[in-house]
Amino acid sequence: MQTRSDLTRELALLLVLSTLWGASYTFIKIGVETIPPLTLIAARTLIAGLLLAAIIRSRGLGWPRERATWRRFLIQAGLNSVVPFTLIAWAERTVEAGLATILNATSPIFAFLLTTLVTRHEPVTRRKLGGIATGLAGTCLIVGVEALHGLGREWLAQLAIVAATICYAGAAIVGKGFKGLDPMLPAAGSLLLGAVVLIPLALVIDHPWTLTPSLRSVLALVALATVSTAAAMVIYFRLVQTLGSIGATAQSYLRVPIGVAVAVTALGEHLATTAWIGLACIVIGVVAMALPARKAARNEPAKVDRGRLRHLESDGNAGSLYAMHLRHGSRRAGGRDRSCCRIGRYSLRDVGASIAGWALQRRSRQG
Repeated sequence: MQTRSDLTRELALLLVLSTLWGASYTFIKIGVETIPPLTLIAARTLIAGLLLAAIIRSRGLGWPRERATWRRFLIQAGLNSVVPFTLIAWAERTVEAGLATILNATSPIFAFLLTTLVTRHEPVTRRKLGGIATGLAGTCLIVGVEALHGLGREWLAQLAIVAATICYAGAAIVGKGFKGLDPMLPAAGSLLLGAVVLIPLALVIDHPWTLTPSLRSVLALVALATVSTAAAMVIYFRLVQTLGSIGATAQSYLRVPIGVAVAVTALGEHLATTAWIGLACIVIGVVAMALPARKAARNEPAKVDRGRLRHLESDGNAGSLYAMHLRHGSRRAGGRDRSCCRIGRYSLRDVGASIAGWALQRRSRQG
């Protein structure tokens, strides 16, 4: 059960993850200025994967040996790095970093739809529905009418970003299968497998040995691989396990104002005047989606069938004793039982009622 301090820590990590991934759109925009998208993403996954593998070795962690686990790593690589990374990098050759951030913020919506309609592995509460609606409203405020003027032009690139968003939503759900593993293992494993897939394609298509990237693009690539990928992946897999897939993908709403702010600072893109109001809506939505659902009271009084009680009470001594146990149990559910002697965890009445219940069952079989 999560305590308040645990939840505060997880929400703080959610903010850190939002910052790391919010800045990644600006890093990608700078990187693709002189580096082709496929080569950029291949280098990104390789550097980040090797960095995480080195940390895993220094910590003395062992790699999983089950083939099924590595197959899940491969699926995660496709959903969380190979396909979405490449689509976003390709799209950002023409789409602004701020608009890419905003379009990618719909990941919690797709995670919610997939969870509700397909996997149904997490409870969908009214609070989560309200959080999604509030976060989407805040996103719309941040986008603003002016920012949406670009929507429709370069529609294929924008559609590619939406497709990447759906991949991220699927990755959040698949990531639940890694519970029990150190978060760094699926992060490193999926990135390394992603590099295995992407490097041959980059060599054949881009001929990277012929490229002359600028220092600005190289520095953006290094920041993208180390900070916005390696560190972010570890935090991401942790949050999928602690906050759930919908809660983990809620960082998409937080990274909207962060990603737009970074784009404004580094690239001179314009931020809408309604950003602060939108940010408030987004924070409310994220908190609503990330908070765990309240559990039913443990000591809620049990419901007893009164007709069954009357039947038992008229069925001799054994039935009367068993009925008294049921009636007494429904009254004491909200507190401790002080009305009878106890043997260890059990009262004498519990023991007698168990014997009475057994006698009734045997009588019904003989009858």
